[in-house]
Amino acid sequence: MHQNPPSIWPDFLAGQLEKPVRVLLVDDDAHMRRVIAQELMSDQRTLLVAQATSVREGRKAIKQHEFDVMLVDLNLGDGEGFMLIDYMKSVRPTAEAIVISIMQNDEQVLHAFELGATGYLVKNSWFGSYSQAVLQVANGGASITPNLARRLLQRFDPSGAAAPHAQRRVEQETERLSQREKEVLRMVASGYTSAEIGNRLFISSLTVNTHIKNIYRKLQVRTRAQAVRFASLRGLF
Repeated sequence: MHQNPPSIWPDFLAGQLEKPVRVLLVDDDAHMRRVIAQELMSDQRTLLVAQATSVREGRKAIKQHEFDVMLVDLNLGDGEGFMLIDYMKSVRPTAEAIVISIMQNDEQVLHAFELGATGYLVKNSWFGSYSQAVLQVANGGASITPNLARRLLQRFDPSGAAAPHAQRRVEQETERLSQREKEVLRMVASGYTSAEIGNRLFISSLTVNTHIKNIYRKLQVRTRAQAVRFASLRGLF
């Protein structure tokens, strides 16, 4: 039984009936795969295109299938999901990765985001809606629980101090950002989604995502986590 997407789902967002967000699922737990697959298939905005149960199968699937978002478990029988995030970023740089894990480990989360993941879901967490997370990252957002977002922000540079040469480079990079881009980066760092930023600044989510892409390009980063690190070093929030 298909659920219809909410009637308010705007037509400029990824995840339309005629073009759902394509998902690759990599997890070695058969029960978990069924649960996630069921949820993705019951939402017409998401389409499960392939499943894999190991790093080896995952690499093959990444090469073979066109997809927009990969849901990947960190602990796979023959290795770690990190390897697949890294591989995906080199083979399909525009695809997004969401880590699904049994536990919330700060070091692992940090490492996943540094490799280019844009989401981290704890299995069976109260906040864990898989299709919601997929739609969020496909539309330029990051999917992460608020308490984890706060802890990560505190981790980036708790002392607020940076080496002088790093500080100088950051200042040069950040000077390239327009006032509006700095505003958007500050809000990203505060954990707002693209839609929320758009509402607050009275611009569309598409415009917000364009600003975020420009910020990435100017700061030469490829993840929200790295962009937030720049913001913290520069004292933007």
